[in-house]
Amino acid sequence: MFQVGGNAGSSLGPLLAAAVVVSRGQRSIIWFSLLALAGILILTRIGAWYRKSLAHHRSKRHAANARPSPPLSHRRLILSLAVLVVLVFSKYFYLASMSSYYTFFLIQKFGLSVRDSQLHLFIFLAAIAAGTLLGGPVGDRIGRKAVIWGSILGVAPFAVALPYANLFWCAILSAIIGVILASAFSAILVYAQELVPGRVGTMAGLFFGLAFGLGGIGSAVLGAMADHYGIRFVFEVCSYLPFIGLLTALLPNLESLRADTR
Repeated sequence: MFQVGGNAGSSLGPLLAAAVVVSRGQRSIIWFSLLALAGILILTRIGAWYRKSLAHHRSKRHAANARPSPPLSHRRLILSLAVLVVLVFSKYFYLASMSSYYTFFLIQKFGLSVRDSQLHLFIFLAAIAAGTLLGGPVGDRIGRKAVIWGSILGVAPFAVALPYANLFWCAILSAIIGVILASAFSAILVYAQELVPGRVGTMAGLFFGLAFGLGGIGSAVLGAMADHYGIRFVFEVCSYLPFIGLLTALLPNLESLRADTR
């Protein structure tokens, strides 16, 4: 729910930019601070509620700690976590190219206005919100590893085609990429928590921190590349990032391991 809310809010950003900022100027951004103020007030109330609920939270945590760990060696565990980190890198560097530079790519290639390019960015970000919502339930049904396989490597043919597509197919391909790619993170996060049971907060902090950090670094690195080689070159290079998903083959199948130990 945290991811769905964040991604849904992010998807509304381009719409608000097209509807408000483009027509009223950058000073209109100050009115959006009222939403941040409302968020502060809501979180203050939630914090007070959560403090009263800590006893229930601790009982849930103890139950999680009692859950048996998958039978993996320390070396295999470290390797699996390293693979997950690399997969997060491939996902968020590609997302950085889209969220930060997709509008410039469309403006340069098709001569779109700022308003129209923001609407295309909304299509992509809304697809990410939808993919985030779908990723969890699908992972519950078919397993986390299968979702990781499909959501990262499955993006590859669409990502490779995007830089060469016309405007109509750019919109279609970006929506497909957003839905498929966004389902990866929830699967990766839950897979990591199942890999190291009883460390829900540690794994969540590690991978959310990596996600935000790599996204920021990716934007800076890709921006420097765009300055030197152009926006289209950035998209052509980033289109091969999903092939890093082949490393998913190194991840153990946790469901099978648990079944073998029963």
